[in-house]
Amino acid sequence: MTEIRLYKSPWRAIMLILICSAFVLGGIWLLDSDASPKWVSWASIGFFGLGFPVGLFHLFDRRPQIIINETGIFDRTAYKKTINWEIIHDAYLAEIHHQKFICLVIDEDYEPSRSRGKLYQKSAEFSKSLGFQELNISLGQIKVNEKKLLEFVQAMIVADKDEKVKQLRLSRNNW
Repeated sequence: MTEIRLYKSPWRAIMLILICSAFVLGGIWLLDSDASPKWVSWASIGFFGLGFPVGLFHLFDRRPQIIINETGIFDRTAYKKTINWEIIHDAYLAEIHHQKFICLVIDEDYEPSRSRGKLYQKSAEFSKSLGFQELNISLGQIKVNEKKLLEFVQAMIVADKDEKVKQLRLSRNNW
């Protein structure tokens, strides 16, 4: 089966670790000065110190984040199953705080909130009010041209099975 696998960018994990290091060092520096209360420096060290294990996890996690094949698209962060091309009607790009997402418009019958509780349904409604969908593919940790990926996803939605295999072979190294 022909497929495209997209992995997390190790440079983004390294940047997270470096930025958190600067704030942790700032918190350590504040411990020695009398300019601020001790709880501020400890809060800075504690909060930004959490960036180290997160950054290390992203750095060493070599599992594919997104897998695209002729059956559908799989994103480890969005949904635990492959989202079949047949249930996707459209896709569009959305952004919040410089984090880009590909939002998938799917049949209402297949929306994950239908089988979940009231709290999950309310959060899905809130997500839609922000301009997102229930199934959103996060591109925050992946180094990819989001516009080309969006065009590819939109082309795969309308293509037949043979055309999907052809598109996958042609687009393997385009991003």
